[in-house]
Amino acid sequence: MADPGSARARYRRILWFAARTIAQTWWFELILPRIGFAESVARGRAARLQGIAQRFHALAVELGGLMIKVGQFMSSRLDVLPPEITKELAGLQDEVPPVEFGLIRELAEAELDIPLERAFAFVDPVPVAAASLGQAHRARLTDAEAEDTGFAEVVVKVQRPGIERIIEVDLAALRRVAGWLSRVRFVAAHVDPPRLIAEFTNVSLQEVDYLHEAQNAERFAEDFADDARVGVPIVAWERTTPRVLTLSDVTAIKVNDVEGLRAAGIDPTEVAHTFARVMFDQFFEHGYFHADPHPGNIFVTQTGSRPDGTPEWRLTFVDFGMMGEVPDDLRHNLQHVLIAVASRNGKQLVDSIRRVGVLLPSADTAELERAMTALFARFGGMGFAQLQRVDPREFREFGTEFSDVVRSLPFQLPENFLLIIRAVSLTSGMCSSLDPEFNMWDAVEPYAAKLLREEQGNIVQSFAREALSVAGITARLPRRADDLMTKVENGQLTVDLSRMETRMRRLERLARRVISAVLFASLLIAGAVLRAQDYSLGTVLIVASALPLLHALFAGLGRRS
Repeated sequence: MADPGSARARYRRILWFAARTIAQTWWFELILPRIGFAESVARGRAARLQGIAQRFHALAVELGGLMIKVGQFMSSRLDVLPPEITKELAGLQDEVPPVEFGLIRELAEAELDIPLERAFAFVDPVPVAAASLGQAHRARLTDAEAEDTGFAEVVVKVQRPGIERIIEVDLAALRRVAGWLSRVRFVAAHVDPPRLIAEFTNVSLQEVDYLHEAQNAERFAEDFADDARVGVPIVAWERTTPRVLTLSDVTAIKVNDVEGLRAAGIDPTEVAHTFARVMFDQFFEHGYFHADPHPGNIFVTQTGSRPDGTPEWRLTFVDFGMMGEVPDDLRHNLQHVLIAVASRNGKQLVDSIRRVGVLLPSADTAELERAMTALFARFGGMGFAQLQRVDPREFREFGTEFSDVVRSLPFQLPENFLLIIRAVSLTSGMCSSLDPEFNMWDAVEPYAAKLLREEQGNIVQSFAREALSVAGITARLPRRADDLMTKVENGQLTVDLSRMETRMRRLERLARRVISAVLFASLLIAGAVLRAQDYSLGTVLIVASALPLLHALFAGLGRRS
């Protein structure tokens, strides 16, 4: 990692990048479209985003630390971000500069409390991998240690020197940025940035504790102990401390090495579908999942040959610093989301999302239900490659029609949900890179079918509850009808006109802003004309035109009914 300078300089650089990006986004996405430059803004959006990605890429590589983690998350969003962004940041998976071996040796010996030559029979000074928080080297255990553990070839993972201070500075900067975002009405109405940073802080601190990672690896291995599809390295506990982790060497074909897989006779399409099933098993069966399944953390290991001569293989997971848990109630609600997606049921999907906790109970979801139903009707069942062939104008029209609906809803992220989103995004991107025709619906279908079979056992009870509900409504209907007629006769019936009043208020605000825009143009033109004859008066008029301009641009900003 290049020396980023003092902690204060690092802190300032992160804040400056964030402030510049926020200001640029505000100018191009909020101000310019309001004064008639919407088409121009749309045409240049891809280039602007690519420029931001390039600047962040350079900053992350130079600073390292948690900035790499942010870039890795962005690079994983192959399903939603344009290729210019994901390609620009994809190199962050493996591009981190290595630390000089002398510094790694010094830290490892201090942790193990013995010289490296006594701890291991051999350590390769050239790292096999350099990550944002640590660095891995191949090594060989001594004969005595190898006899005790049952293996000799290992990978030793050592923390980057000074990473604790770097994480402290990065988290402080991220908290500051979260504070800025929490003051933006639109952002604060939908998410809680400080809470998200608090959750990210917890995950980051766990990731730099290698004893915690070793325990995670053993728990993950227990979940898949009887599953031939999954392999996990074995921990050499005698050579493991909070800052040094020693694992059996499981290096094999990198999961996204399509050419390497084919050369070994392994079908990348089969790997994609197996990987998706393994990840969904973690979400819906075990409730404990690998939250960082990027290509550098998964290998395809050959284990033998099948009767037809094709190779047998398994997926070997490494790097268990970032793990997530799905509580029983959340897993149950996610299962209902899965059923709704598989059945292409927009209303059921929205109800399930509300139960998950992503939507606040007060959210009015009628329009969202209509949007989800339209989404399933048009794009449901399509794979990633099929979606790429859809006319971009269709996506734009759909987004234009329903963007206001989505933005107006009060979203929130339950605990651990950020890790779930990350893992699902990485899974989708990985499978699509292995098989361009990969269809997530097909991956979901077996789980949905199983859940539907389980749900059928409760159908009789559901029908009974529904029958009782209908009977109760029917029994109360005559009395309700009589009460309604009584209110009509007594003049007590009231009608809620709040929605009409809301729309009238919007029209009034719009009219006031139009008047302000006309006033701005009048003052600006008059000032420009008079300035040649009367410099002072012309200048005053031009400056005064800023007031109605500000009102036209920002009046009512953030008000959502």
